[in-house]
Amino acid sequence: MHVHHGGHPGPGMGRLGASIDEDVLGRVYDHRVVMRLLGYMWPHRRLLLVSLVGMLLYTGASVALPWVIKWGIDDFIATKDLAGLNRAALVFGGVMLANYVFMYIHQMALAKASQQVLYELRTGMFNHLQRLSISFFDRNEVGRVMSRVQNDVQQLQEFLSIMILGLGDLLSLVGIIVAMLLMNPSLALITLTVIPILFAVVALWQRNARRSFMRVRHAIAVVNAGLQENISGVRVVQSLNRQEVNLQRFERANAEHLNANLDAGRLSSTLLPTVELLTALALGFVVVFGGYMVLDGALAVGALVAFAMYIQRFFDPIRNLTMQYTELQRAMASGARVFELMDVQPEVRDRPGARPLSPISGDVRYEGVGFQYVPGVPVLRDIDLHVQPGQTVALVGPTGAGKTTMVNLLARFYDVTSGQITIDGHDIRDVTRDSLARQMSVVLQEPFLFSGTVIENIRYCHTEATEEAVVRAARAVRAHDFIERLERGYQTPLLERGRNLSVGQRQLISFARAILADPRILILDEATANIDTHTELLIQEALRELLRGRTAVVIAHRLSTIRNADLIVVLDEGRIVEAGTHAQLLARGGLYSHLSSALAAAAPGTG
Repeated sequence: MHVHHGGHPGPGMGRLGASIDEDVLGRVYDHRVVMRLLGYMWPHRRLLLVSLVGMLLYTGASVALPWVIKWGIDDFIATKDLAGLNRAALVFGGVMLANYVFMYIHQMALAKASQQVLYELRTGMFNHLQRLSISFFDRNEVGRVMSRVQNDVQQLQEFLSIMILGLGDLLSLVGIIVAMLLMNPSLALITLTVIPILFAVVALWQRNARRSFMRVRHAIAVVNAGLQENISGVRVVQSLNRQEVNLQRFERANAEHLNANLDAGRLSSTLLPTVELLTALALGFVVVFGGYMVLDGALAVGALVAFAMYIQRFFDPIRNLTMQYTELQRAMASGARVFELMDVQPEVRDRPGARPLSPISGDVRYEGVGFQYVPGVPVLRDIDLHVQPGQTVALVGPTGAGKTTMVNLLARFYDVTSGQITIDGHDIRDVTRDSLARQMSVVLQEPFLFSGTVIENIRYCHTEATEEAVVRAARAVRAHDFIERLERGYQTPLLERGRNLSVGQRQLISFARAILADPRILILDEATANIDTHTELLIQEALRELLRGRTAVVIAHRLSTIRNADLIVVLDEGRIVEAGTHAQLLARGGLYSHLSSALAAAAPGTG
């Protein structure tokens, strides 16, 4: 729900990511992130254990394959033992099958566990976001929050794979080195002389890759921001004929993204050829020095073949570990950002011992209410107002006077900075927010409809409501006739935010949604501002019936809505400067009289 208000929070006031740069890769190991992740992983420990065991077994089988080949060549082919060779072939087939089976078990268990963790993380974040206060969304861009829920959680899922696969690669590397040393220590030490060169190359590559990948990440963020802004504001862009200028700016951003990717591609392309070159060098050592050993009888032919196979396999884990190093950094940074969001506490929450609000009559009192969005910048000052049960109160005043803040505090989107608001004598901070919301409905200036059918949108908070109740609510706000004319009536699917309806039709549906809840208190925040005169005339009579017996607080800019109120409250610079009926306030000739004249001049047909 988007809420407008007359103040803006200052920089850094609880902004998401203030302590964690979006472009930081992060540490390779962040203990706090790992411990938090273990809490999500622990319920799936059996699956993770199965995956780990499967990884160990298939890694062992993979390391054993060259040794089985050595055994077959040296013990059976060299001695022309056909029966023994058949046994070796069976053993080789069994090891290959074990490699396949255990890798399948490992991959399946890991995928299932990681998807379950991903599911629980996203569900937990969604639930957490729904409970955060409106002030959090005032301070944080939607795109930044969406990045947490989508990109960072997805990146965090890679942590499981990286840890288990990284362990497998490390064990594979150790297993290969041990096998080579057991076969022939001298040849193994000669062959492994390329390792220091490899480590130096990898260290240099990592340092340059970090800068290059961060440049790519920053460039795509700029491209996405430009794309989102221009698509969202396409009507303004076209109305101001700004297409060419925007295209030039987008081309510059896109060119930077292209260049960054090309540089990253060039850098990435250097690693594999370098590893292949070192692999070839190590193989050359095996062929030359191992060949001399075979000729001297110091090394069997099968061992030479096994050495060649081990060299081919030796560099794969190193290459994988190099790539996983960067991925692990990203996962740690994503984890820090995810859990930073999860640790944000709602500013508006139930007090300890808060009790449910019993059915109310709708007596509302503002007692010495003051409020600040930003400390030191008051928006409301010393507000005293009594709204009697069943009374309709209209709030009017210039832009920024504090009208929307008044209703936001009543709905408890924010808590008062000073004073108190009571309903039927109960401080609204002493009752549960859920019980307060059940007896109150809010209709905003910008109607927000959700994906789904018309009837699902009207039922949004009351899925148990019968179709007859929905139709009654729609008839009451004069929405039934236009709904019936839709292609599938109440079952008509709505496009994103109800784009296949006019603004007035969307507002009527939001009225029906509010009335279906049968609230004791109704808040209308400029709810008729976007409705044309004809549509407004349709609902004026309905509103009079619907508001009868209900307490209503109405923010309105149209005289037709304001003059019917039981009490008109005039706000200016966060204070109540006038209060009375339409006739009384006109007779005083104060601020309301000037506002009324301006409204009449702007919309003479509505008065």
